[in-house]
Amino acid sequence: MYVHTLSVMLFLCFIPRVLNAQQLGSVITFQETISSDEEREKFFFPSVVFTDRFTNELYLIDGKSRIIIFNSDFFPVHTIGKNKGIETPQGLTVDARGTLYVAQSESDTNPKSRISVYSSCLKWERDIYLEGFEGSQSFIPYRLAADKGGNLYVSGNNFPGVLFLDNRGRLIDIITPEEGDKKVIVTNVMLDKEDRLYIVSEAEGRIYIYDKERNFIMKFGEKGGSSGKLSRPRAVGVDESNGRMYVVDYMRHTITVYNRDGTFIFEFGGLGWGEGWFQHPGDLAVDNEGRIIVADTFNQRVQVFNSR
Repeated sequence: MYVHTLSVMLFLCFIPRVLNAQQLGSVITFQETISSDEEREKFFFPSVVFTDRFTNELYLIDGKSRIIIFNSDFFPVHTIGKNKGIETPQGLTVDARGTLYVAQSESDTNPKSRISVYSSCLKWERDIYLEGFEGSQSFIPYRLAADKGGNLYVSGNNFPGVLFLDNRGRLIDIITPEEGDKKVIVTNVMLDKEDRLYIVSEAEGRIYIYDKERNFIMKFGEKGGSSGKLSRPRAVGVDESNGRMYVVDYMRHTITVYNRDGTFIFEFGGLGWGEGWFQHPGDLAVDNEGRIIVADTFNQRVQVFNSR
């Protein structure tokens, strides 16, 4: 009897203190699941989602090394892959002119990491090779963001800081958050509509915010494995209407929500397979309508939630 009671107590201790989207009622509501392209071919471990702030289109990268484009109603309209030079996509962004930038690691046909540039008609224009800074020879571009002027912010795989480039790929600056005297390894980068820069560090469990002139504003987040903390944050998205910031946590299978001051409010998700649950989510984006779009990587789908 004692053993049985102890087992129950231990089980209860490991129930995640997190609500799924349906339990949050009017705060966060599940909208739909997206799981296939325009040919009804299922996603294969989707890892990146990006929403174009100008068209509200959704771009998705999955494990088949392809980019799938959806309209604002999440209807798949086009897929680009090897036929367009998309071989090893790591991340992407779209600027105000509709130019698509794709971060790519080395491949069988190209031994150098690069940023591939496509016109608004998805025609390849050129490749940007990143040079002229310490560590450039081993730098692998990972995530991208483009500001209103067409300048690029680039985070690299296991690289301390974010590269700031003009749209021709010329290095202007390197923005490097620090903790004490240590340079922070950066995971992801994102810009809001005011061109404020959000830098995600998975290693530190923090998000660092800079203004459009690249001046430091604030940081938030705390490393940890319990509710309200960040174990392995992978991406951040901002709801422009209310200032809420959403952080996807790959290891805790949750979306952690903060107010505009960086104060923890609540989280939703948890490990699971049904609606409102996640299995190692890898990325998120918040579109112009405040919809939270999550790459639910190991469930091989994208989930969409309403936050208004």
